[in-house]
Amino acid sequence: MFGYARVSTAEQNDALQQDALKAAGCFRIFSDHASGALATRPELGRLMEQLRPGDTLVVWRLDRLGRSLKHLIDTVNVLEAQGVGFRSLQENIDTTSPGGRLVFHVFGALAEFERDLISSRTRAGLDAARARGRTGGRPSLLAGDKLETARSLYEQGQLSVESIGGVLGVSRTTVYRSLRQLSDSPVGRSSRQKHKDA
Repeated sequence: MFGYARVSTAEQNDALQQDALKAAGCFRIFSDHASGALATRPELGRLMEQLRPGDTLVVWRLDRLGRSLKHLIDTVNVLEAQGVGFRSLQENIDTTSPGGRLVFHVFGALAEFERDLISSRTRAGLDAARARGRTGGRPSLLAGDKLETARSLYEQGQLSVESIGGVLGVSRTTVYRSLRQLSDSPVGRSSRQKHKDA
């Protein structure tokens, strides 16, 4: 059995995890000192390369391995596909047993349900916004005073659209798009024809 320990910073001590993993029968333990949010954890990468079919990866607690529920499930699925078992001591989960596999199938179903729910809510919100005459997506980088400044500079004709974008800290595309969306002004609708040199 291989153990994996992780603490969030170099100042923290992983002795508790190390002792628990040794007591569980791990003959080799890999340990990272890194935030769980980090995508790259060198010791975990080395451990994954060492694992062979029939091995078992043991952690003290589930959150020591996964950055999120999805990441945890994906990692355990990779282990399962390689014929490697997984144990978490604190939660008493062991995927080499039928009960442990069932727990992870439930976790997987819950994660998928959560993704579907978020997607459904997002679609419903966008539909409701469109029904009220608003479009979805991120708010424009040019709005309010900035948009009025962009229109004023454009109408003066002294600056190219690219230069206006430089002044306001946005791209030329953003300036074009924002001017076009001014439905009460002909300026936006004709911006491309007037500023082909931009």
